[in-house]
Amino acid sequence: MNRRGRAVKRSPSRAGRSISARGALRVAIDLGAGSGRAMLGRLAAPGFFLREVHRFRYEPRPHQGHLRWDFGLIRDGVRQGLAAAAAAAREMGQPVRSLGVDSWAVDYALFDGALRLLEDPICYRDARAEVMEDVFRVVPRDELFARTGIQFLPFNTVFQLFARAREGLPASAARLLMIPDAVHLDLTGIAAGERTNASTTQLLGAVSGEWDGALFERLGLPIGLMPRLNPAGTALGPLAPALASSVGLPDAVVIAPATHDTGSAVAGTPLRPGWAYISSGTWSLVGVELPAPLVNAAVAAANFTNEAGAFGTTRFLKNVAGLWILECCRKEWPARPYEQLLAEVARAPGVAGRIDPDHPRFFNPPSMVREVKGALAEAGHPVPEDPAALARVILDSLAARYAEVVRTIETLTARRVEGLHVVGGGSQNAYLNQATADASGRPVLAGPVEATAAGNLAVQAVADGELASLAAARELLAGASEMRRYAPRPAAGRRPGGA
Repeated sequence: MNRRGRAVKRSPSRAGRSISARGALRVAIDLGAGSGRAMLGRLAAPGFFLREVHRFRYEPRPHQGHLRWDFGLIRDGVRQGLAAAAAAAREMGQPVRSLGVDSWAVDYALFDGALRLLEDPICYRDARAEVMEDVFRVVPRDELFARTGIQFLPFNTVFQLFARAREGLPASAARLLMIPDAVHLDLTGIAAGERTNASTTQLLGAVSGEWDGALFERLGLPIGLMPRLNPAGTALGPLAPALASSVGLPDAVVIAPATHDTGSAVAGTPLRPGWAYISSGTWSLVGVELPAPLVNAAVAAANFTNEAGAFGTTRFLKNVAGLWILECCRKEWPARPYEQLLAEVARAPGVAGRIDPDHPRFFNPPSMVREVKGALAEAGHPVPEDPAALARVILDSLAARYAEVVRTIETLTARRVEGLHVVGGGSQNAYLNQATADASGRPVLAGPVEATAAGNLAVQAVADGELASLAAARELLAGASEMRRYAPRPAAGRRPGGA
């Protein structure tokens, strides 16, 4: 096997090729933390088709005392994406049957009684005061985990909302919606929540899957703001008439997918029995799919999380910093194509030192390059000046962290993890995939890149009755997705430094 892995599947119906007319056309709106895209596709026998029709950006910016998302840019980008999808569908001679929105987690928007947006949503990377310990003085840490089953991250919605309430919520605030629910409101006029994203707030009961009223009361948070919750796959209704006319989608129905992008990514991963997944992007989510939450003292000590998945599943996982560190460093280095940098990484000499990707110092520093070098120097490790060598330290550190998390999963679940399935943008990083196989001692399957959009479409298709189940959707994806396999290499066969 070569360094880039071995292709094990090749799709007969990839974007840009002729496709079968079978199956309904659907739109997946996928909102990342800074950019979004509209994807037109179908997931039905005999295969899978997906095409990006529009991409847009909305970097957070300081405004009204906080780092905020420009919701107007998000709204306009979504609408432009729907219009682009409608135009592409007309060229294909078929209508769009449904659409749905997924996004990143934990952030929310506030609306008044007439469902008008009160302020741009605050970004989870906002430099607000740390309030976790203040919350724990009211609801002890162990109890909060036992109630919610969610890992502790300083930007979880429970902490964001506690800080916002202490600062003073707008007097006219009447409804709180997570980001994809806020977009669905704009599209349909319906204000409703969806459980996969709501579960990331650390405000839901782990068993009930509903808002924990006692938790709201003890923390002084207004439960009256919270919407009713629907499961992934709920049909919300048609587009608002004026909007449907303006974007050219008169017959499309809005179906809430797994609105947390990781929930959609896992739904779109053709997981093998006994395998773990890594949804790899700015963040990396490393976990397994379970039939029910796993909440106990050992899980709490390891700071794992139980997030709701599509169709009653549980995403048992750990957040890892992901490619954020490398992305930030690249902004400080002289411009060079990403593929060129990765090629240089593969040739760079190994460095003995590693960093902890999850250390708070890497969350949002003024200079990520300086922070990585500082961490190496403080630990007494060599500090490379060459960008490729430093990038290699970052990627090797991520691979080591993935392997550590996988071993912890085995301990907590008492189940062997047979292999790792990497999806998302990071699945294209051949060096990281091979390093992960080597560090974990397990085979790695990489792809599909567009698992989030695929999972969004899959939930829509199952909810619409076009596919019988999530398992059927994954079977189609497995047969129609290009994936690369990376086998772990014996340590003796690697170059110094792990390559």
